[in-house]
Amino acid sequence: MILAYETSTDVCSVAFQNEEGAIFEKRIQGRSVHSDSLFLFTQEIMKEHNLSIDQIEHVLVSIGPGSYTGLRIAASAIKGIFFQSKAKIIAVNTLAGYAASHIDQTGKTIHSIIDARRTHVYHQKFSVEHKLEAISEREVIEIDAFERSLIEGDIVVGTGLQRINKSILEQVETYSTDTISASNLIKLFRHQSESEFFEIVEIEVLNPHYITSSQVNNSNV
Repeated sequence: MILAYETSTDVCSVAFQNEEGAIFEKRIQGRSVHSDSLFLFTQEIMKEHNLSIDQIEHVLVSIGPGSYTGLRIAASAIKGIFFQSKAKIIAVNTLAGYAASHIDQTGKTIHSIIDARRTHVYHQKFSVEHKLEAISEREVIEIDAFERSLIEGDIVVGTGLQRINKSILEQVETYSTDTISASNLIKLFRHQSESEFFEIVEIEVLNPHYITSSQVNNSNV
């Protein structure tokens, strides 16, 4: 059984997969919702499904890039909740988690982005053939450089869409925070658990990969 946590934006999402493969999710979006909602959602899921911590086999956590506050809260909560459990803690590439919302779109190119403020976005590009594959590295790039990378028919998912040129957005498929979900982490794990998007980590050293001002300032794009 799996618990998954997505807190990289103002979305707080906790998802659970039971032994039969059914996925259940609790989700809220808003400012400063993570610290209260993450623990509450975990407790509610455990109670509703009559679970104990020892029954959880895998804990998936979106590790970044993204909001420092949200990512830090999730990492701290997992350390507290699962510190003495036998569950495997698995850090997940946040941008791959976003792209997993369209893992069934064979032949598509997917751009996952996060608003990095100033004139930048955090970006990674994926293709979908038999599985989801990264075709670029995670990077901070200028918005105009990102716009030039788009081709008609591409999919763009994430935050910061309001900062992209509207005429360019009209040529692609766009999906905002409505598609950001911990369920996508489980979906991706079910499809390709051995991929580079996942890393088993010791709970003591679980730390987020968040956007820093130096990353933005040192972008050489």
